[in-house]
Amino acid sequence: MRILAISGSLRRDSHNTRLLRHLAEQAPAGLEIEIWDGLRSIPPYDEDDDIAAAPRPVAELRDAIAEADGLLFATPEYNSSIPGALKNAIDWASRPRATTPLQGKPAAVVGASTGSFGAVWAQAELRKVLASTGARVIDLDLAVARAHEAFDGDGALHSADHGTRIDEILEALAHEIERDAQLAPAAA
Repeated sequence: MRILAISGSLRRDSHNTRLLRHLAEQAPAGLEIEIWDGLRSIPPYDEDDDIAAAPRPVAELRDAIAEADGLLFATPEYNSSIPGALKNAIDWASRPRATTPLQGKPAAVVGASTGSFGAVWAQAELRKVLASTGARVIDLDLAVARAHEAFDGDGALHSADHGTRIDEILEALAHEIERDAQLAPAAA
């Protein structure tokens, strides 16, 4: 099973990218997590530019989503919501609605912030946005508060509670992917 992981942060030393790396290291056998790093290259969404031949970075994002069995997003929280660059990328990926690679795609959302709440509002907003695109969003979250203190020098999370929640999220995502695989032959 191949999971495409997307960090909503553009920051070089992003806590959310670090969180995705940690999840990739914790992934059980048979679950490969690939971190996508093209967020910075996605141009602002403009319907006038949304034509048959999408801009190359957008086409690459759509292809990466289409080829993945599932999606894993990590979002920081900016002004109680998701970062504009992440929302913009999802807007591009969600068009055209009839052929969006997000349709029916299993997805999970986690988040880290330096504040006390671990990006819980941003995670809720991102789950709402993804659900509106047709993605099947897992109803579990992982809120890493005080992210600047939450990781050790090797990039691992200090809290054992986080490890338990990571296992639950990855297991739920794998379950949804397996469900898709079982239904696919019946649909053919």
